[in-house]
Amino acid sequence: QVQLVESGGGLVQAGGSLRLSCAASTSIFNFNQMGWYRQAPGKQRELVAAIRKIGSSIYADSVQGRFSISRDNFKNAVALQMNSLEPEDTAVYYCNVDYRGTTFWGQGTQVTVSS
Repeated sequence: QVQLVESGGGLVQAGGSLRLSCAASTSIFNFNQMGWYRQAPGKQRELVAAIRKIGSSIYADSVQGRFSISRDNFKNAVALQMNSLEPEDTAVYYCNVDYRGTTFWGQGTQVTVSS
């Protein structure tokens, strides 16, 4: 069982920045990939960014160049640095990991970007 706890969400004006953090209850060293998803009202949950064990990362086209994902294997945490935020980034952001055939989600953290 893996517990994921997100933090760092909040209300920010367009153009501002936020840093989300996801703390895992166990070592993330052997997690092949961890990711951040988001879900806006009335929309499907979508992948925002993911980072592999080897350090490579992928991003949704809508956040490429604005968001940056990182992982700290010693702190068992994954972070999402979000810059140049837009109202369209407003959503609940979730941390995610697939481990031993099971998908784990955090409880989510709300990000609201005002125009």
